[in-house]
This record gives sequence, C-alpha cells and structure tokens, in this order.
Amino acid sequence: MFAAMHETNYDVVMSKRAATPVRFDAPVADRLASFASANPGMSLSSAANRLVDEALRMSEHPGIMFRPGPTGRRAALAGGPDVWEVVRAVKSARAAEPELADEGLLGLVAANSGTPLRLVRAAVWYWASYPEEVDAEISAADAAEDAAEQAWRREHQLLGR
Repeated sequence: MFAAMHETNYDVVMSKRAATPVRFDAPVADRLASFASANPGMSLSSAANRLVDEALRMSEHPGIMFRPGPTGRRAALAGGPDVWEVVRAVKSARAAEPELADEGLLGLVAANSGTPLRLVRAAVWYWASYPEEVDAEISAADAAEDAAEQAWRREHQLLGR
C-alpha cells in the first residue's frame, strides 16, 4: 500500500489562509457525516465548507435559503421562487419598462409574480452580492428553455401539427 501511495501523482491546492481547525459537538459531527455520505463525492471538509458558506450567506441575506435542484444547490427565497427567477423577472421588467422608478419596478415584479415585495428586494440584494452565481443560473435556464422550444418545434414540424 505504501508503494502505491508513492506512485500516485496529485496536486495540492492551498488557500492563502491557514487551515481553520473546528471542533463540532458530537451530534453535529454525526449529522455532518450523514450529510456528506448522502452527497456522493463530498468530503466532510467540503460539506462543512458548503454548509458554513450557505449559513453565512443566509445570515447576510435574511429571507434567502438554499435548495437542491437539477443544476445543484441554489439560492432561493424562503417559501418562494429561486433567486434567479426573481432577478430574471426584474431584468425583464426593466427592459420592458425602462422609465419605471426602482420602487415601481420592484412593485410590478411583486404584483406579477405574487412574491412579497420584501422578498423581491431580498433576491435583488442577494444578486447584488453574488451576480455571477445568479446570472449563471439565468443563463442555464434560458439555454434549457431554448433547447426545449427547439425540440418542440422539430416535433411539431415532423408531425405536421
């Protein structure tokens, strides 16, 4: 076994910060281990990192939570849609109503989506802190919708509908 370890080549990536030792209470450590084992490919360290990052983001942005989905975990409004859905609606409303004041724009999105205004604001605030993350979700959704529409058009063309 020792010889096999010497034959393996791997890169070690270190952050600029020193490791941060953390001790968990036994029940927390058990839940963390269960979480990591329920997510294939996730180590205890990566599970702890993700969960701490999400908890800090939720603390910084009240009303935001994280949920799993087809594109992985993503920011969502507690009891509401995903952040990317609200931000896409805000961008669409801005394009359609360029002269509308900010409060009017947010109110329009709230009214049209049935999402409380405070949660629309929470989504916009989260986007302002993590625009690349949210914009990537919007781009992925746009691409999936375009692909589905193209497939639907090809099917209808083939079937003569």
